[in-house]
Amino acid sequence: MPQTSAAPPQSAARYSLPAMALHWLLALLLVGMFGMGVYMTDLPFSPTRLKLYNWHKWLGVSVLLLSGVRLLWRATHRPPALPAAIRSAMPAWQTRAYHATHHLLYVLFFAVPLLGWAYSSAAGFQVVWFGQVALPDLLSADKAVAELIKPLHKLSALALMGLAALHVAAALKHHWIDHDGLLQRMWPGRA
Repeated sequence: MPQTSAAPPQSAARYSLPAMALHWLLALLLVGMFGMGVYMTDLPFSPTRLKLYNWHKWLGVSVLLLSGVRLLWRATHRPPALPAAIRSAMPAWQTRAYHATHHLLYVLFFAVPLLGWAYSSAAGFQVVWFGQVALPDLLSADKAVAELIKPLHKLSALALMGLAALHVAAALKHHWIDHDGLLQRMWPGRA
């Protein structure tokens, strides 16, 4: 595979500071929410488990809102194009995978929290964001529907984490193997 220049991309090829902030904040929230989700499901019924479920829901609503802000930002602020040297070095399948992964990530940024909210509603537990803002139920309470939605929420969360891991692996490959400066486009600080 051809090696591209080790020089980092020009500053014009970097993402904007708001785009970087939304990217990294969403990444931190997703990792925290996923870790909490895995941990809390194995806990016995207790005040700690109930507290973690509430925090998980709060993070989910926050992820949903930040995803909306991020999508709005992306729609109104065109991301920098891949540098020509990177585009020419990437096989066509990698370019397609790059675009497909980003599109699927955006779909899952919305699907996972909405499925969680729908599950909570169907299970009869209203989501109260940060214990202050009561959100409307997406569905009427129905235990049978809740049992149908629960595995969809879990599978979509696993898919989101799998795609995020693929995204990270690709970024690290570009950084450590290709040495093409791609990671610096989204890394805060100087290029």
